[in-house]
Amino acid sequence: MTKLTIVANIIAKTDSIELVKAELIKLIEITRAEAGCINYDLHQDNENPAHFVFYENWQSREHLQTHLANSHLADYIAATEGCIELFSLNEMTQIG
Repeated sequence: MTKLTIVANIIAKTDSIELVKAELIKLIEITRAEAGCINYDLHQDNENPAHFVFYENWQSREHLQTHLANSHLADYIAATEGCIELFSLNEMTQIG
């Protein structure tokens, strides 16, 4: 199977941008050390600082599923409860 690309969009509520950013940054190092993680890169929109994007590549969907079940993601969700305006996750396959 080809690698799995993930694009995760997180839009923080205006009054929670810095909290959400700090919690997202906490995920980077621990996730990059996970089995199957090829890259896990966080971006912040230059025009809308409330909009964050994770661009991720995983060796397989199984590795992604393991990542999504990890406790550090549950900790992030608890820490940012009520602070997220919108979240979307797209599973993608590179075609070119």
